[in-house]
Amino acid sequence: MSSDIHDLLDRLRARFIARLEGGPGAYTIGVTGGVAVGKTTFAEFLADQMRHWSARPHVEIVSTDGFLHPNRILAERQLSYRKGFPESYDLDALTLAVAAIHAGRPVGVPRYSHVTYDVDLDNVHHIGRVDIAIIDGLHLGRAKQDANGARLLDTLIYLDADETDIEHWFRNRLFPLMVAGRDDPKSFYHSFRHLDEEAVLAFIQRVWGGINIPNLREHIIKDRDVADVVVRKTRDHSVTGVTVNS
Repeated sequence: MSSDIHDLLDRLRARFIARLEGGPGAYTIGVTGGVAVGKTTFAEFLADQMRHWSARPHVEIVSTDGFLHPNRILAERQLSYRKGFPESYDLDALTLAVAAIHAGRPVGVPRYSHVTYDVDLDNVHHIGRVDIAIIDGLHLGRAKQDANGARLLDTLIYLDADETDIEHWFRNRLFPLMVAGRDDPKSFYHSFRHLDEEAVLAFIQRVWGGINIPNLREHIIKDRDVADVVVRKTRDHSVTGVTVNS
């Protein structure tokens, strides 16, 4: 069935109320989809809307980026050019963290620095008692339930868009980061400071074609098949359809 974003929010509120009545722990929502599809922005939108519900729930957004293996480990395992693929994540640690949040247990989640392009092990996101946790990131279908089949993510939302639109968003996001990194010695992108605009765009195209598209087609898209909700977006980020699968 299809509905609009307001119907989706109503459905999420009903599920949140049911979760409250079902016992302690957080109502957990996963927001997933391709790189640069707008997961974080959508998660922030949901959180802002939910904080205005009559129950005034405590909402936390948790990024899965911190569960990437540190660059040092990726290099040792020859996975530096597979960053973002399932094997570049500590998926067991991610699943354990989601399980703790769902059960209402405190947990520390590592953060990720988009300046150094690496996990920041000294900057931990401490999560205590929360009413709603929105998990934002890749490969969340793998954390949807535990080994016994019990649900860990109460609702999994997949953001869907045409590949050409996602590529456009990726390029528009990465290009400014690479330009800004030229003047920041702490930035991962400082090492690319010698590249002119044409070379930067060529680099971005290689990353898209060599990493992001294979990851999307071979792995990320599988989460669409197991998602409870699929949100369809167009080039201007407007939502054109919401399909509820369960």
